[in-house]
Amino acid sequence: MCDRIVIALGGNALGDTPAEQIRRAAHAAVSLVDLIEKGYEIVISHGNGPQVGMISLAFDEGSAANAKIPAMPLSECSAMSQGYIGFHLQNAVLREMKNRGMPWQAVTVVPQVEVDAADKAFANPTKPIGPYYTESQAKELMKENPGSVYAEDAGRGYRRMVASPMPIDIVEKDDIDSLLSDEFVIIACGGGGIPVIKKATGEYESTCAVIDKDFASEKLAELVGATHFIILTAVERVALIFGKENQTELSEITPEEAELSYV
Repeated sequence: MCDRIVIALGGNALGDTPAEQIRRAAHAAVSLVDLIEKGYEIVISHGNGPQVGMISLAFDEGSAANAKIPAMPLSECSAMSQGYIGFHLQNAVLREMKNRGMPWQAVTVVPQVEVDAADKAFANPTKPIGPYYTESQAKELMKENPGSVYAEDAGRGYRRMVASPMPIDIVEKDDIDSLLSDEFVIIACGGGGIPVIKKATGEYESTCAVIDKDFASEKLAELVGATHFIILTAVERVALIFGKENQTELSEITPEEAELSYV
């Protein structure tokens, strides 16, 4: 089996509009296909915080203004965002491979990612989605929508916060593994995948949450036996105390230091 790489692209790094996203996907595809030419099998995951938030907001405002437009659950909004982001990445990678005469194919998988119904994250929403607001705008939105939570996000403004439980399994892991072995470039676990809870019957049921794409991507890397896991973002490098005066940028870090920083 070839070495495998899981590459996680940040949602904010993909741009704010479909046109901007297409341009950035095309730019990223060059480096991604370079890795395939070097003999790697690759899985591409991506964030969807800004995108899923915009879709959710559009349905919320649309349903409030027009009874014919239904309110849309967060899991369905997440699936929509993964579909169109995957479409852009898939096309960009396919185009780049065709230009180089490569026989590989690309496919987008929208997987179900299992979470624990008892995860404490459901009682403490911390995952930012959607656009940025001022503090006064955020307070007005919380007043208009009781039960919604908005909080300051890394010094860049206020955003809607939703539950972000930890991933414990990926339902379609075997399908992704099989496609990789058949020379497919996989786009999967975008935005952390669709969060689902396993019922006593063995069936899966979606839940209102957004899984952190980095945690879901790392879980995917484990399950498909990846040898490398890469996170690409819109910021220069990983940092402690991000956005504060005492921010510390990290160029190298040991697993022990990472554990300490996370705790």
